Amino acid sequence: MVPPREETEAAAEAPAGPTSSTSEHAPVASEPRPSSASEPPLSERRERLVALGAHLEPTVYFLWAGACVLYAAVAFYGAMHRQTGGVWSAPLDDVFIHFDYARAAARGYPFQWTEGNGFSSGNTSLAYPFVLAIGYLLGFRGLLLMEWAALLACLSILGFLLVGGRILERVGPWAKYLLPPVALAVGALDWSLFSGMENAFHLAAWALAASTAFNLVDAAEGGAPPQRIARLGWMAGAAGALLFATRPESVVCVASFGTCAAIAVLRSKTVLRAPGRAAVATLLRVGIPGGLVLVAQSIANRVFTGEWSANGAIAKLALNNPYMTADEKWDTYVSLLQYVVVRNTEHHFSDVRPWGWIVLVLALVPFASRATRRYAVLLWVQIVGWLLLVSLNGQVRWQNERYTMPAVAWLLVLVATGLALIVSRTWGRREPVSWRATSKAARVAWGVRVAFGVTLAGMLWLHQLPRMRDQIWFFARASRNIRDQHLVAGSILKEMNVRRILVGDAGGLIYAADRPGLDLIGLGGYHDLPFARAGIHGLGASLELLERIAPGDRPDVMAIYPTWWGNLPAIFGKRLIGVPVIGNVICGGAEKVIYRADWSPLEQRAVPFSLRKGERIVDELDVADLMSERAHGYQHPRPQGGFVAFNVLPEPLPGGSDRFDAGRVIHGGRSESAKMRAPAGAGRLVARTVTPKPVTVEVREGARVLGVLTFAGKQGWSEASLDLPTGLPETLALTLTPVDGEWVDHHVWILEGGVDEASPREGIDSKGAKGANEEPRRERVEAQPGR
Repeated sequence: MVPPREETEAAAEAPAGPTSSTSEHAPVASEPRPSSASEPPLSERRERLVALGAHLEPTVYFLWAGACVLYAAVAFYGAMHRQTGGVWSAPLDDVFIHFDYARAAARGYPFQWTEGNGFSSGNTSLAYPFVLAIGYLLGFRGLLLMEWAALLACLSILGFLLVGGRILERVGPWAKYLLPPVALAVGALDWSLFSGMENAFHLAAWALAASTAFNLVDAAEGGAPPQRIARLGWMAGAAGALLFATRPESVVCVASFGTCAAIAVLRSKTVLRAPGRAAVATLLRVGIPGGLVLVAQSIANRVFTGEWSANGAIAKLALNNPYMTADEKWDTYVSLLQYVVVRNTEHHFSDVRPWGWIVLVLALVPFASRATRRYAVLLWVQIVGWLLLVSLNGQVRWQNERYTMPAVAWLLVLVATGLALIVSRTWGRREPVSWRATSKAARVAWGVRVAFGVTLAGMLWLHQLPRMRDQIWFFARASRNIRDQHLVAGSILKEMNVRRILVGDAGGLIYAADRPGLDLIGLGGYHDLPFARAGIHGLGASLELLERIAPGDRPDVMAIYPTWWGNLPAIFGKRLIGVPVIGNVICGGAEKVIYRADWSPLEQRAVPFSLRKGERIVDELDVADLMSERAHGYQHPRPQGGFVAFNVLPEPLPGGSDRFDAGRVIHGGRSESAKMRAPAGAGRLVARTVTPKPVTVEVREGARVLGVLTFAGKQGWSEASLDLPTGLPETLALTLTPVDGEWVDHHVWILEGGVDEASPREGIDSKGAKGANEEPRRERVEAQPGR
């Protein structure tokens, strides 16, 4: 044992030995050996070693964390390559949505899913595609872009572990070495981090925001001048903006970081005159940059797409469902929130109950220590806030619960901290005490805690191990599935040199085909046509928007799962080839089918069948066409009303071809409303439906009853009209209410002029009728952006 420095120095200054003559023959070994002039004392050498260790320790931890990340990455990517034959792929088709946006950005079309489709808000992560685009520009083209995503994932996870280690250092310098194995011990988290999605990069952005926030807190508590605190506040704000741009749910992280920093400034001794004002200023500096990103994104969405919200939020959040009641939305939200908690604790954290719940218990331990309590509060606020937000997303149940994984990562930081506290010898002591000064009882208690912590960690790992094996296998098999179906189908379409592809899952197929696409779900986006919102209204609403696209720009092929889209492929497609997948665990169907598209039923003019000679269309409401509905202030009965249906039926005219039209189901006694232009004088209101039973619809203008529309029940298209009186206001506030049963409102026209007789087909095509009806349809086509 090395003696204390004082004893060593005293021994060095003592006489060499006795001075009496009788001591001349004393053994030389008993005399202290003087140190040479070039050899430093033992205490000094020890201090140098300690200083060298302190200097090298960050490097050692860096290497340790990097080794853990590399080990996990090899496990997952190695398993992938064994199943794919060495080909890079990804376990989720959504990964290739990022790749689509990244490739478009690298080619000079930022914020576009595919070149020529215009601005799209379909990629919820604004920042991640641009980071991927850097790799594309560096030469990571084609499937090698997944290799770049893998490199990004490894570096991002490493950055997260380095910053997360700062929290565990509050327990002791040694404690952070627990973080890498603990954070990478949950297979579902590793699956998401290495998947190629934005999860890993999001943790890196979080680490940057956390590091800047921690620096701000340390500066405030350390008595830094106000100028430095202000500068660090803006740095934390910039990092928070990147974090928000990577995942919008990170608003809870930015808010908690800002609040933590503001509290530290409020308590700072350097702010003597106006601590409250300084704290508010700090909160604003941290929050304003992220708020500006939100405002800019919302304005861009509105300008380019006509929607304030992003396509992903419109398509995925139950709040945007037009048919659900408030109670149904609340029940859905509660069930999803319960699901994400139980799914993680009872499935992803352990293979057997109740071991998964021990993770939550360990994550609560940091509350028991003053050194870590602040971080426990900070991370738990983010965990709870994150889960509360992502549970609004109806997709949170799918994709291996990847939306919840950021919260799982933060939870595991607390678990590692809790384990470190349990095994720490100094936990619960105000001042560190040497081992010699520690009582026997304290030593025994510490030994028991160490044994308990090691046993607990061992049992958690024992019950996680089967899950880890399952996740590695799932990762590899899912990656093979995506390769075998989406990427193969895309390669076939690339060889076919198609013009545009209609898809129902925008991702790998479009990336492999490298052809323009049209996404029926709406994540891809097409100019200002609201396909995302139409998708939640119903397929008929999506087809109404497809009708607005010029025929030359419509998809010439469809590559879809036929079971997803009802009779869409049967009516509008001709089967060309099917691409199956064997042993499917991730794809949306066993077979992706490629069809030759036939949109001829969409190419008819929206003209009433009962148009009279000389009549002109004053206004047209195409019900279930969201663009037409928006222009007319149309409102269908909500909730649980106005469901969209569509038909493709022959025109009720000699030689009539099939015509498509969608409409809304309006139940008896419930009303729909719209604003339409009135005729200059007398005119007619004409409505179209399909009804096998007779139905009567009352028509009101404001509080005034204009009359009724009477439809005779029959198969096929049916139209009824109502004569409009003169003296009506310029804009009609119409309300239509079925009084004796439900009807499907497909179309409403306001007409003027003409004679009191039905026109034959030649009348519809006559010069007067054609001229009257061509202008509205031309506006519909020419209004498309990019034409």
